[in-house]
Amino acid sequence: MLDEQKNTVWRFAIIFILISLGFLAVLGKIIYIQTVERSEWMKVAEKQVPTHRPIKATRGNILDCNGQLLASSMPQYYIYMDTRADALVINNSQLLKEHLDSLCHDLTSIIGDYTTEEYRQRIVQGQKQGNRRLKLSKGRINYLQRRELEQNSLIRLGKYKSGVFFEDQHRRIKPYGLLASRTIGSINGEEGIGTAGLEKAFDKELHGVDGISSLQRIGGRNESVTIEEAQDGMDIITTIDANLQDITENALLTKLKEKNAQWGCCILMETHTGYIRAIANLDRGSDGEYYESLNHAVQRVEPGSTFKTISLVAAMDDGKIEIDDTISVTKKPWVYMRKSKHTDAHPMDTILDVRSALAVSSNIALAKMITSSYEGSARKFVRKIERMGLCDSIYCEIPGAEQARIDIPKDTVTLSKMAYGYSVEMSPMHIAMFYNAIANNGKMMRPMLVSAIQKEGEIVKRFKPTTLNSSICSRSTLREIQGALHDVVWDDHLGTASKKPWSNKAQSNLVALAGKTGTAQLYIPGKGYSNRKHRITFVGYFPEANPEYTCICMIENPQYPYDAGMDCGSTVRVIAEKTMAHCGYYVWEDEEKRLEKR
Repeated sequence: MLDEQKNTVWRFAIIFILISLGFLAVLGKIIYIQTVERSEWMKVAEKQVPTHRPIKATRGNILDCNGQLLASSMPQYYIYMDTRADALVINNSQLLKEHLDSLCHDLTSIIGDYTTEEYRQRIVQGQKQGNRRLKLSKGRINYLQRRELEQNSLIRLGKYKSGVFFEDQHRRIKPYGLLASRTIGSINGEEGIGTAGLEKAFDKELHGVDGISSLQRIGGRNESVTIEEAQDGMDIITTIDANLQDITENALLTKLKEKNAQWGCCILMETHTGYIRAIANLDRGSDGEYYESLNHAVQRVEPGSTFKTISLVAAMDDGKIEIDDTISVTKKPWVYMRKSKHTDAHPMDTILDVRSALAVSSNIALAKMITSSYEGSARKFVRKIERMGLCDSIYCEIPGAEQARIDIPKDTVTLSKMAYGYSVEMSPMHIAMFYNAIANNGKMMRPMLVSAIQKEGEIVKRFKPTTLNSSICSRSTLREIQGALHDVVWDDHLGTASKKPWSNKAQSNLVALAGKTGTAQLYIPGKGYSNRKHRITFVGYFPEANPEYTCICMIENPQYPYDAGMDCGSTVRVIAEKTMAHCGYYVWEDEEKRLEKR
């Protein structure tokens, strides 16, 4: 028994020693790798390609209110070739040799980035260098090109035999071209991130969630295995009507070309909802053509005479002015407090009532009325305007939209200029919003560009019209202001947008408009206000009896001669007529067009 126990002990001892030696050998190898061979293995590690790759989610679409595409992601492809694919290298590359001529010919005829001989040299050289990712196109190819290439005899064998494979990329396209392009916005082509307009404002919803794939060795081949599926982006449904957008943009473009203006913008707003049905921004390029460049519709400027209506609403609602009050005006400038000189664009020696003063757009009359009403209490004037809702922080879907700036003046001289639209700043969107409130019986609606978000055709979020102020003024003030805005268009003696011998301006025999013209001298840094360069505007609503739409047209620095009623007023008139015709409001009677409610 003692001999057997000794043998057992020795066997365990030997086993223990062997295990210990093995452990020491492994430990020694680890130390050796970490010290002596560390630099070599680090170089190998640097060459390794991460096995995890992102799966790009397809960006959602931007649609108009009728479901027409305004922006969409279309698939495009990069084409590569694994020149060391097993089937291409066996038997002395016999398969590749048999199909090389056909492949190079098709690549040239369908893609055309290289000649047939150049493609041949690239593929042969790539195989010699062991290139497993030889790029066969300089840029991306479209779906039709891919389908044509897939008919090639080699590519038809599949990516594992032919070595040819495609990688999806998505390119953002706008089917309507420049139509509302600035409002729709843009994305960063490589990262697919919204950088402007609605693309930026709703980037999270449009972008979706990228998935993850892993490159794994399966059956002797590198296979891409999906770990997490990509979640495609949602669609944004805008309030824009592509047909009305086309009408608005063409009308603005025609006028800008006629006047060789620096820029222009138009907004068409639905009265009762605040939905923006069209928004056009056009800048003159260095080549003389016009492009969607900046979103002037949401950038503030000195509004000029369109602000007179705001001034009158404030003063009349405060009980400072009655519609029948009279003001004397002269052809000579009116000098206020020996510091501020006020002149009229249409000078006359007469006495005007308040309604006529707005119709003829008298600077002198407005300056006199507002200074006499608020002299010593300018704060009250500004606070009244603030209570209307014009100075509130108004949410707008367009990134970078600026809020109105209507500061309390430090002196009464500044107040006299504010009365007719200087020393204040508002965006065309703010101006349109105010006049839309007048058209909407005093109810101020928030301008809206997006009505809903949908996923795979199902609405996931809906944005309802928002009321900012249920009543900007009293009913009596509203009726009197509406009457004055009627005269701007229809008083042939005084109205600045009425019928004149040389132009119909805003008057139409198809649709009745009411509104206001505005002209502001441009401020030239270091030189002051120019009496030869102006910003002209007309903002109005139609049909006047039961308004459906409000429209503003603003044009910067038009070529002389120019007139707000003649140029901007006629542009809004064209938009109004074509909008009503598109909406089916016209009926024919006695060979003449007549407007009727549907």
